This record gives sequence, C-alpha cells and structure tokens, in this order.
Amino acid sequence: MTFQQLGISEDLNKGLEELGIKTPTKIQEQAIPVLLEGGNDLIGKAQTGTGKTAAFGLPLLMQVNPTKKITQSLILAPTRELAQQIAKQLFKFTKYSEKVFTEAVYGGEKIDKQIQRLQRPTHIIVATPGRLVDLIKRKAVDIRYIKTIVLDEADEMLSMGFKKELEFILNTINEQRNVWMFSATMPIELQNIVNKYVSPRVITVEIDKKDTTNKNIQHQFVVGEDGNKVDTMTFFLKTQKKERGIIFCRTKVAARKLTEQLQQRSFEIGILEGDMNQKDRDKVMRAFKNKKINLLVATDVAARGIDVDNLAFVLHYQLPDQAEYYIHRSGRTARGGKTGVSLAFLDHSEVKYLRILEKTLGLNFSQIR
Repeated sequence: MTFQQLGISEDLNKGLEELGIKTPTKIQEQAIPVLLEGGNDLIGKAQTGTGKTAAFGLPLLMQVNPTKKITQSLILAPTRELAQQIAKQLFKFTKYSEKVFTEAVYGGEKIDKQIQRLQRPTHIIVATPGRLVDLIKRKAVDIRYIKTIVLDEADEMLSMGFKKELEFILNTINEQRNVWMFSATMPIELQNIVNKYVSPRVITVEIDKKDTTNKNIQHQFVVGEDGNKVDTMTFFLKTQKKERGIIFCRTKVAARKLTEQLQQRSFEIGILEGDMNQKDRDKVMRAFKNKKINLLVATDVAARGIDVDNLAFVLHYQLPDQAEYYIHRSGRTARGGKTGVSLAFLDHSEVKYLRILEKTLGLNFSQIR
C-alpha cells in the first residue's frame, strides 16, 4: 500500500518521500481513506509513535482551500511541544504543494505576539486548549467557519484538566463541523464528550495493541537491589558512548535525585519535570535536540508531547503506574524504521508488575544478566 493508493495527492506524496515516509502505518492505512471521503466523524484509537500526525494531517491539508483566507481547520493538542511538532510536520508535508498557512498557539509565550501572527491569513490553527480559549475570549480568532476539529491525544487533554476548555471550544464551533479524535485510551470522561459532541454515526478505527508496539524495539529488563540501580545504569550508559536516550522516572523527586547522581558520575544530562518553568524547559529541550546533551531524565507528565528523532534507547529507572505510559515511553525510540532498546531497571519486588505489563501489552521482555 502506498500513500497515493490511499488517495494522497502527488504534491503531498513528493513532500513525504523527501522526509523518508514511503509506507503508510496501520493507523494511516485505516484513517486516511475514511477522512478523505469527507463528512465523517472519526475516532482513531492509537498510541504515540504510530503516525497519527500524518493520519489526520494529510487529509486535513487536502481539505483546505488555500484561496480562502479564513481559518478552516483546528487541531487541539495537550502540550506546547506537541502543538509545535504538529505545525512543523504540516509545514514539511506541504513543501511541493500549494501553500497552506498553519499557526501554532500555546501557553508560555506572550499572547500579544500570537495575536499579531494570527492577523495574517491562517488556514489551520494548532492550539493548546487553554490558550485557544483566551484567544477566543479576546476575539483574536474566529472559529465559526471551522470545517474540521482534530482532538489529538484527547485522553491526555482530559487527564491534564482541560475538560471545561474542550467543551467551551466545541460549543463555540458551528454544528456542521466534523470531529476527528485520536486517543490511546477511552476513559469515561472522554466517552461523555464523544456522546455529546460526536456524531452517532462516527467511524472508529482501532489499532490492535500488538500493532501499536514497534517491532524494532528490544524490550529488556535487569534485576538488582534498589540501591544498586544507579550503578547498573552507569555501567549501561558507559557502553552507549555518544548514543542518545531518555531515562524515565515516575516522580519528580526521583527524577531530581537521579539527575544529581548521574551528574556526580560526570554525565552531561538534562531534566524535565513538572515544576519547571517554560523558559527552563525550552532551554533543556534545545540542548537535547541540538545534541549538546545526549541524556534526558524525565517524568511521564513532563515528557508529554516531546518528540526527538534518533534516540537509541529509553531507560525506565521506575516503571510507570499505567500500562499505556510504557508504550508512550518506549515509543520514543526506534522511529523511522530504526532499531532501539527499552530497558527497565528493577528490584526483585517489581518483577511481578513487569510480568503484568508484559501480559497487558502483549510484549516479550528479555532479562539481561
């Protein structure tokens, strides 16, 4: 199956090929033909790293009329980083096609700057819910003519407390719009939003859990005593030389402590945790993306929306408390057909939980001795 067989235009296909995107993923195969038909609401159940941005982004770009200088589509994302990443991808897709103008708006940047940018013709707005509500209330955006609203990582938006903002936005847009929702899970709160705002004739495409787990990732674990985790990790990191990776912790306290311990062992390392201000967060992400540092310690919440290519490994200093988070974490390595390692550092009491994860996610973890 090729993108052109799915119905993607030659111009967009040329842009995809330049990015090295040649074969559609499962979610793209299932969602693109449905969305190109037009007039459909869609729920796509798929994890991070399965190619969701192209699955909704390509049909969205083909739907826009570039000659009309009004906002025609809206994409909502839970974090600033994800909003920026989506806008950047859409721009790259359109290298050889007619110019579609996309603007990303989010918290953590001066709103006046964003209002100024929105005065230019903008066909697609990518936004975090809180900032979009502020802009609507200031009459800086007009979303009355929106044909399609995309809710990306909808479950994450709700878990971050954006329910009120989502409902305000959905109530503001005209009722003739289509809703395209992408989510890894379907909690009750999200189902309530679906019941209220999505057509009863909605088409659902679901990627089997076995397909969401990247076959190019080696899932491994090593067992030791809790006090020796940092020593074991140090040994592993020294074998990686200049390879890049993310180390996940469940709590910000653990993330801070681990960062200090690794810095004492002379590792150049950055940290992302929930209490950081946006300026410091941006500084760390810039250093990591520009390869000034090769290692990043992060909590699950703080890592939402970050996207960095060519990561050789993901390490789990602490296992996540939700099975879905393991997929979100491990899916940050082995992208674009490359291989990668997802390695969990466990004490004896955690092995039982790993076996539950293994069964729930349909994975096979191999033990490193």
